[in-house]
Amino acid sequence: MKTKILKSINKREIIIIVITLIIGIFLGGLFFGNSEEDRKTHSHEEITDAQETIYTCSMHPQIKQNEPGLCPICAMDLVPMTSVQSDEDDVDPNEIQMTESAIKLADIQTGIVKRGVPEKSVHLFGKIKADERNIAKLTARFGGRIEKLDINFTGQNVRKGQKLGTIYSPELITAQKELLEALKYKETNPSFYKASRSKLKLWNLTNEQIDAIENNGEPKLHFDILSPITGTVTNRYVAIGDYIKEGSALFEVIDLTNIWVIFDAYESDLPWINVNDNIDFTLQSVPGKLYSGKVAYIDPFINASTRVTQVRVNFGNPELLLKPEMFVNGILESKIAKNSTELLIPKSSILWTGKRAVVYVKIADRKNPSFLYREIILGPEAGDFYVVSEGLTEGEEIAINGVFKIDASAQLAGKPSMMNPEGGKISTGHNHAHLPDEQGDMEMSSSDDHSSHEQGAADLKHEMFIVGGSCEMCKDRIENAVLSLKGVNSAEWDSETKMIHVSYDSGKVKLIDIHKEIAKVGHDTEKVKAPDEVYNNLPGCCLYRDSK
Repeated sequence: MKTKILKSINKREIIIIVITLIIGIFLGGLFFGNSEEDRKTHSHEEITDAQETIYTCSMHPQIKQNEPGLCPICAMDLVPMTSVQSDEDDVDPNEIQMTESAIKLADIQTGIVKRGVPEKSVHLFGKIKADERNIAKLTARFGGRIEKLDINFTGQNVRKGQKLGTIYSPELITAQKELLEALKYKETNPSFYKASRSKLKLWNLTNEQIDAIENNGEPKLHFDILSPITGTVTNRYVAIGDYIKEGSALFEVIDLTNIWVIFDAYESDLPWINVNDNIDFTLQSVPGKLYSGKVAYIDPFINASTRVTQVRVNFGNPELLLKPEMFVNGILESKIAKNSTELLIPKSSILWTGKRAVVYVKIADRKNPSFLYREIILGPEAGDFYVVSEGLTEGEEIAINGVFKIDASAQLAGKPSMMNPEGGKISTGHNHAHLPDEQGDMEMSSSDDHSSHEQGAADLKHEMFIVGGSCEMCKDRIENAVLSLKGVNSAEWDSETKMIHVSYDSGKVKLIDIHKEIAKVGHDTEKVKAPDEVYNNLPGCCLYRDSK
């Protein structure tokens, strides 16, 4: 009986234990199984996130590595790529995206494109010249000998009709005898008389002189040389006793009460100069006095060697204070837009390639500052600004400082830039092994990337050296010469320090070529001296060698 009871109890306990185990296993799987699965899933996500997080430099986007650290180029903190990429759907792939810290570090400033009246103060340098319409050159109408001179030196002032000297001429004596003979037949043969009288007139004798010969009834042995105008004797070509032939030069007389002020203007200044524009000018010989005149004439030709044209001002000089060959400094305040306005942008916002003008436009409504490369067409220079003909609209925001740093980042990132308008990665000459991540990007170690950057950026150089010069005309001439070379990005010469800053691609142009190009236009550099014949043809204000 006891045995049966024990067997019954054991079966019941076994069943309870089995049921308890089954329930325990089920509940354990329900709670702990999912936790383990979540743990594995969470661990996998962390690994995936760690693998997908790529760190880059906001100033050098070509730097990419899979862990935080410092940029091997500029030592800035690397940031996750997602933090410098915009989350908008319409992001242009050519945008240059930068962080706020990078903007501050590069000192990048922006400005709004606005309309304004283009104004420019055109500084002109020139000389006083004689009015060519008031120059009289006396020549001998007949041969003879100089018997007397009433004008003994140049610079003497004479009046119209004043005697300059006397001449003895056998030819003139013979012509007088013919007149006296024809006078006898004045009534019977008037044509003969008129022909004899006309012959003397052609020899520059006045009616009064001819009448005196007729009244005296005998030839005059000496004849006076009379001044044809009132002015100053600027040349005396004869001396007492000289024998002269018909056509020989005797004197030159110039009326200096009206003179010309001739200014030299460069091609870049011509859009700002028009006939009737007012020019204020000063002279060193009359300190403290300001003269003013209007542009009367602009020479239609450019001098092939100096690259300037002449601008003329007619000026009254009754007191003869202004003398030929005096130097003058002039200023022309010009407004070419008249009553209209034009788009204006600062010079500092423009990058030059010699043929193209480039600006970087800031994209609106971006979480991080973004810029786009854009080529524009410029109008004339307006002081510290340029007129924009095409490529920009009013209200757009552009970079006005630190533009070259934006362009360098674009070039290194393989995006359109000043020297590479089509975009594309820079060829470094090295092939590094890269492992693609899940998104298809290429990973690069910091050491490999640093080497690649140095090789890629080796062609881009900035140099500074001394260039001789004196004025703003020198500045235009020097900078235009440098920018004419293929491969030069920018050129800026300071007239005070005489220092030029040049950014260029050393793969396309050599530094010595830049020196030589500057010397060709007449300016000495630290390595090349300008040819004397070119230097001597520069305007007087540009003759820096004498000013040292």
